[in-house]
Amino acid sequence: MTDEIVLTLPRERRFYDVAHLVVSGLAARLNLTMDSLADLQLALDGLLPRREAGGDVTVVLRVEGERLEGRIGPFDPESIAELERVGGEGYGTPVVLETVFDTYRVDVEGDEAWVHFSKAITPLPQEAEA
Repeated sequence: MTDEIVLTLPRERRFYDVAHLVVSGLAARLNLTMDSLADLQLALDGLLPRREAGGDVTVVLRVEGERLEGRIGPFDPESIAELERVGGEGYGTPVVLETVFDTYRVDVEGDEAWVHFSKAITPLPQEAEA
């Protein structure tokens, strides 16, 4: 079974909490560890505040078996180009994404760029019923 959540919201900081709330709800539903939830929240924090010329940002999350697949965008290809650089210095967004996700890539479709990602999800062990 595949579950998918599509969230489109304005590019205004006051709406980013909505994305965090949705991710938290998904994590609770999937019984994910706090570390997995924190990883997802950190990735959102690195991607959502990108300076773009208005419009909306869309977060798509899909659960397929024990994998979480997703994409976030659209972004201006130039503003997201740093994510394609390998071996950058410091602890910027590319390092965070490399750490948080098993894989991520930037796909440019016309004048839009989307960040696609994948992460194995490990639910918390179920407590034995008494």
